[in-house]
Amino acid sequence: MPSITAHHLPKQCQVIIRRVWAHNVEKELALIAGAMHRYPIISIDTEFPGVIFHSDKHYSTLTVSERYSVMKLNVDALNLIQLGFTLSDPSGHLPDLGSGGILLFAWEFNFNNFNLDFDLHSPDSIKLLRSSGVDFERNRLEGIDSHWFACLLVNYGIVGASYNVNWVTFHGAYDFAYLIKILIGGNSLPDSVEMFFELVRAFFGDAWWDVKHIMKYCDTLYGGLETVAAALNVQSSDGFGLLA
Repeated sequence: MPSITAHHLPKQCQVIIRRVWAHNVEKELALIAGAMHRYPIISIDTEFPGVIFHSDKHYSTLTVSERYSVMKLNVDALNLIQLGFTLSDPSGHLPDLGSGGILLFAWEFNFNNFNLDFDLHSPDSIKLLRSSGVDFERNRLEGIDSHWFACLLVNYGIVGASYNVNWVTFHGAYDFAYLIKILIGGNSLPDSVEMFFELVRAFFGDAWWDVKHIMKYCDTLYGGLETVAAALNVQSSDGFGLLA
């Protein structure tokens, strides 16, 4: 699994998060579509209003189907707030968009489908998102409609056709679930985990990787994303903050 380590980044470079709203979403997706052939590894992360439904059983005792059912209950009831895209090449380099390597870029998409006043949510998750800089009012007023965004993803060939792309997540079942939800028009997720994976393959191909799962086979890796990044000497950058 490629990583973005310190020696991959020029000493004077700066990683810029391109924050995307309704007014600039088509321009930014066009940039991503144009860069994918050179940077065919896309790491994704989502932010959503928490988890509000839980099983009566301990999570570790649930079958795959039972875990999927709990996830489906939550994703069907809740709405996506942010999505982060980070493109890289097999050596871990990020796109510089013509800056000569001085500036490197990742993307944060902000959606307008979540209404804090009316929609279900976990108060603790909302508190965490607020403390990390999410402006729910701005999202509501300037954010992207997720259904329109899904159409644009297909129209620009970012999903559904780009099977040479590798998709990377960290504990990413919910990441794919929220993307599948918007890609099927906001409808409920399929009833079975088998049908869900059929949709994942239809939109994302067969090359998708969950670092949290891969860690099971690495004796020296454990913990959350920041702990793993530190163990792999992945260079962080000021300004990433909550990048979804």
